[in-house]
Order: sequence, then structure tokens, then C-alpha cells
Amino acid sequence: MLQKVWDKNIEEKILEIWKNEKLSYRGGKKTIIIDTPPPYPAPFWHIGAALSYTLQDFIARIFRMFGYNVIFPLGFDRNGIPVEWYVEKYEGIKIEDVGREKFLEICKSYLDKYIDRMKNILIRFLNSYDFENIYLTDSEEYRALTQKTFIELFKKGLIYEDYRPNTYCPRCKTTIAYSEIEREERITKLYYIKFKVKENNEEIIIATTRPELLEACRLIAYNPKDKRYKKLKGMHAIVPIFNLEVPIIERKEIDMNFGSGIMMVCSYGDLDDVRILNEEKVEPKIIIDESGNYIGEKYKGKKLSEVRELIVNELKEKNLIVKEEEITQNLPIHERCNTPIEIIPMKEFYLKQVEFKEEILKIARKLKFYPKEHKKRLISWIKSVTIDWPISRRRYYATEIPLWYCKNCGNVFYFEDNKYHQPWKEKINVICEKCKSNEWIGETRTLDTWFDSSITILYLTKYGTEDFEKLFSSIKLRPQGYDIIRTWLYYTLLRVYQLVGKSAFEIVIINGMGLDALGRKMSKSLGNVIYPEEVIEEIGAEPARLWFSMEITIGNDYRIDKEKIAGAKAFLTKLINIANFVSNFKYQKEIIDKPSDKWIVSLLMKTKEEVLKHYKKLEISNAVRKIYSFTWDIFASHYIEMVKRRAYNNDESAKYTLNFVFKEILKLLAPIIPATCDYIYRELYGKSILLEKFGRVNRKLIDKNLLEKTEKLLEFNSYIWKKKKEMNLSLKDPINEKVWEELKEFESDLVLMHNLQ
Repeated sequence: MLQKVWDKNIEEKILEIWKNEKLSYRGGKKTIIIDTPPPYPAPFWHIGAALSYTLQDFIARIFRMFGYNVIFPLGFDRNGIPVEWYVEKYEGIKIEDVGREKFLEICKSYLDKYIDRMKNILIRFLNSYDFENIYLTDSEEYRALTQKTFIELFKKGLIYEDYRPNTYCPRCKTTIAYSEIEREERITKLYYIKFKVKENNEEIIIATTRPELLEACRLIAYNPKDKRYKKLKGMHAIVPIFNLEVPIIERKEIDMNFGSGIMMVCSYGDLDDVRILNEEKVEPKIIIDESGNYIGEKYKGKKLSEVRELIVNELKEKNLIVKEEEITQNLPIHERCNTPIEIIPMKEFYLKQVEFKEEILKIARKLKFYPKEHKKRLISWIKSVTIDWPISRRRYYATEIPLWYCKNCGNVFYFEDNKYHQPWKEKINVICEKCKSNEWIGETRTLDTWFDSSITILYLTKYGTEDFEKLFSSIKLRPQGYDIIRTWLYYTLLRVYQLVGKSAFEIVIINGMGLDALGRKMSKSLGNVIYPEEVIEEIGAEPARLWFSMEITIGNDYRIDKEKIAGAKAFLTKLINIANFVSNFKYQKEIIDKPSDKWIVSLLMKTKEEVLKHYKKLEISNAVRKIYSFTWDIFASHYIEMVKRRAYNNDESAKYTLNFVFKEILKLLAPIIPATCDYIYRELYGKSILLEKFGRVNRKLIDKNLLEKTEKLLEFNSYIWKKKKEMNLSLKDPINEKVWEELKEFESDLVLMHNLQ
């Protein structure tokens, strides 16, 4: 017996049934692999993150009900800096105090703890991931595959080591890729500083936001179109305080309208400085070390922030600052920790990417994107790539670069045994093929976390095994946020092409972000975070799923409002009410022979056709709104009222039609609210709805003549209800009205429905 009002205990009952039954979703001739984003384990996870994974569940369930064999994995991305930060900041444990091995053990223990909570949230949100086979990117199996791909690319000559300027995070003490840089508007000071021209002793004023880089100034540049400085071409400037002589040159990229229109080119203020110094073949002068400390001559050993203050004070004392003004600067920062980046030359490993731009662009253009406009972001990023990807990191909790170096001659050695290796602690007994020594130094650096994450689809398709070709030939779908298009999506396309020569995916789905009710990003500092557990405890998962399905437009941000989520419970209770009514009528014959029954089935088939079209295009909100409206506004409000008397009088057509239509409604809603639909379906029809399919639209059941009467029929019913209300009559009371001429086919049902006299 069904309960009368929807309650979250329905979810709990059904989850227990699913747990015990362990239903297999496998089936269908076509296989689709959904390369779901492995979330990073975190102590706090807000509702927007949980809903983004629920969106992926909608997609998986929709494809299953279309008849696909859906591989829907769940992984956790456990490599990289965040866990190291947590251990250092909140536990006060530093690697130099406990050693690398112990530090990694501590990091792993925290990741294990966070995973259980996140997994339980996903289960409680009724998601259908493969929870029995969760993969971890820090497992030996996964890291072994990462190292295998490194070695393959290294052997091909696509990975090389070089000493060159890199974008560097002083907070994380590691090289970072350009794709990891965000831009943030920050207020800073622009200083107008006096320089002398060597040849004529004239003063020139140069504006800079980085006075701490004066000692690293290597050139002074102005735009060749700038008539103010034409006379300086070929001359030299004297850098104040440090008395360095530097050439004055013309460069067309100099902005004549910024500051005084003439600029310092330093080693290194930004990537433009790197490029200009390279093109002008000027030797850099490095004044910042790997810890962000000053290593120039005058202020050696001090923090860069201290040096900035000391230099500004000295310039002021010597009357060398003409003016200073506050400006808003679009500052490059590390996306992980919001620290302003520096550019420091270091020896790192690089993966070639510039020479692959055209091939990756071709792949990008062929991808089926939902929504289409986000493809522009990917293409724009690929076109912007101008340097190879630095893939080595000077961190710890990550996959190690699997190389050893001969202590005697520097020869490089690696294993090709498909096993996971840790060269920093693994002693090897190998004879060097060049010098016959057997003393080796293991590499201490690790790989960029995106180097790991960019092979998720290869891991899922069992790259390197005999199953790979068959699995990789499946349809491969990547759902992800727009914020990682330039990293996870791009790097996956690049790496898979380099290893396999094919596109990683056929379909890419981009989701937006969950914001608060005012449209702000959720953050602890704003105090606007809604946690998934709150919603589950106070409201339930299915109201959130239903609300979300109607709110979301794939690719766009959405606002999360708990009151609106709670409001979705009304529809779930409506479904229970309909189910309780329909459960009264067990049919003996599959017959639809009355006009009212033919009409609702015609409208159902038309609605189903539209819903399935929307589902195929992943226009989920359009699909759900359509079936929601049909269920509440037409099936419940009009049709059930029209046939109620006939059904109670044991009319087979009415009884069968009620069940036929309701079954279809439940199937169309099952990807969205699976627990409620399964609960009802099991009670009414004795089996799980999760094993059902949408099925085809039976166009033979569509009576166009009856369909055309829909608007008039609804209008008539509304007219009678309104008139009874005006006359202070109950809906059951008789009323002296006739059925309109154009609705004569429905006369017998309408007379009974409204008690027409």
C-alpha cells in the first residue's frame, strides 16, 4: 500500500532495496562511456558540487532508458597540492619535519577520510554511479598508467627537459602551467620613476607597478609610433639606485597610453618580458629564487615584499619618484591558492603541444558540444597556446617522474614493466649501458596533476590491454564544468591524440555553476554555503533533483534556493496521489475505445515525442517541464476527473488508459526522480522501473482530430469550474449547462464529471 504524502523515507526505503538487489543496468547494443570528473576529496562540499554530479546522473539514466549500455564510473582525483596545504595549514605538519614518506602517509589518511563523506552524499542523492568499482588517481594501478604514458611520450621525443623561464607559484614553490593562471583585479600602485639618459643626461619618466624589479631591468622600450621618444632610439638609460646601463629600443607591442608610454623590460615581470628578451637576444639577470626571495646584489636574502618597500623608500629619499597613483591591475595569480605568480627560470620537463595545435583544433571542431557556444572557449584556448606544457612539479603528493640518472655519466634510465615506481626512494640495481656504473640518483620531481587527470578516459577504456580497442570504440562522453575547459578537457584531447592518434571523445557536455539565491558564488567567507546534508535532512534529495532538472540549462550558472527546492515536494505528493487513485483499477483488457481515452493517449504520445526530443538534445529542463505540465495540469486536473466515474463503473478502457498513461509518465520521469518512480512502479506493476526503457512513440495512437480539441476541452472544464465557484457550488453539485457542440465526442464523460443537467 502506498503512503498518502511524499516523504524522504521513500528515498531511504528504495536505496535499501537497490543496495540489496544490486540491479545490473547493463544491456543494449551500443555502449557509451561517461568520463565523469573525478572530484577532489575535500572536507567541505557544497550543494552546487553535488548537483553537478546529479546532472551527470540524469544523463546516464536518460541514455540507459534510450537503450544504451552505459558505463558510468566514479573516481576521485587525489593527486596535487590541496591535501598538502590542508596538512600543512590545519595540522601544522611540514614535510621537512617528518620526512617525505611520512608526510605522504598523512596526506593519504586525510584523503581517505573525505572520500567516505563525498561517496555517501552521491549515494544519498540517488546517483547511479558504479560505486562498486571506484577508482583513485593515487592508486598504484592508476599511477602506473600515468608513468607508462610518460615513458611512451618520452621515448617518442614528445617530452623533453629544458632550462627556461616558467610561471612559478612562490606559495606552492613549484612551476605551474599557463593554463593554471587566473586573472584577478587587484588595487596596486603605479610609480612614475626618473631615469637618466646616458648620452644626453636628460630625464625620462618610466611608470611601473614592479619597482622591486629595477635591478632586473634589461631594456627600456617605447612604441615606434610614439613621437615623444623617437629621439632616444639607440641610446641607453641609467637605472636608478643600481646605476645599470640598458639599451633603449622600439617595440610595437608597447602601449603608448599606459603610464608614461615608455616601459622597463625586466627578467622577468611578465611573459611579454620573456618573449621580448628572447627575441632581442638579451641575457636575463635573475633576482628572485624558487622561494620568492630576492637574490640580487643589494638586498640579497630579503623577502620580495621587503625589497619593494626598501626600493620605494630609497627612490623617495633621492627624489626619484615623480608621482604614484592607485590603479586596478589584472594580476595573474595561481588558481589553486590565489598567489601572484612570478616568472623564474628553472630546469623542467615539457610536453610538446605547440606543434599539435592544428590537429587538436581539427578534433575540437568535430566534437559534439552541449551547448555549442562553449566550443568557442576550447578553440580560443587552443589558438592561444604559444609555449609547451611544463609538466614537472616540485611537490610531493603526486605521481613521480619515473626516471633515474647515472651518478657517473648522467645517462637516463626507466623501467618499462607497467609498474608504479618511486625513484626518490627506490634503489635500483641496474648496470648503466654507457659507463657500466650501477649507482643511480632517482628523480625527486612529480608530475602536474593534470598529467594524471588527462588520462581518465584511457584508464576507463583499459589502455594497454587487449580490451582497449573494443572499449575505446564506444561512444565516449565528457561532462564537466566550463572552468576546466582549458585544463582537463584540452589536456585530455592533447594527450589521447599523442598516444592513440584519435579524439578522446565524441560528445562534450559543459555544465554551469551553482550560485546562491542572490547569484553569488558560494563561499564560507560569505556565509552562503548550502551543504548537501542540510538539503537531504530538511527536504530530501528528490525535491532537489526535480527542482534542479527544471531549473538548469546546460552550460549556464543557476541559483540555488532552498525554499524553491522544498516547493518541489508538492509535485512528488501529487504523483503519490495519482498512484493511489490509479492503483484502484486493475484492468483485464488492453483496450482504448472511448474518445476521452483516445484523446489523453494522443496527447500523451505527442508529449512523449517532444520530451524524448528534448532528452536526446539534453534539453533536460524543457523535457521535465513538459512532462510535469502534462501530468499535473492535464492528466490529473482534467483527464482523471473526466473518467473517474467511468473507471469506478469498471469500464475497461478507462482502467487500462489510466494505467497506460501513468506508466509512461513514470518512465519519462524516472531519470529525474528515480526513487519515487521506482517506489510507485514496484507497488503498482510489480517490478523495478530502472530496468524499463522509454520505448518508441506509437504514432498510430495519435488522433489528430481529438488533439485539436484539447484547448477547447480545457477551456470548457475551466469555464464550468469557474461558474460553480461564482455560484458558491461545490464541484459535485449539479449545474444547468450543456456540453459545447464542438466537444460532443466527450459529452458522456463531461456530463458525469460536472454533473451537468
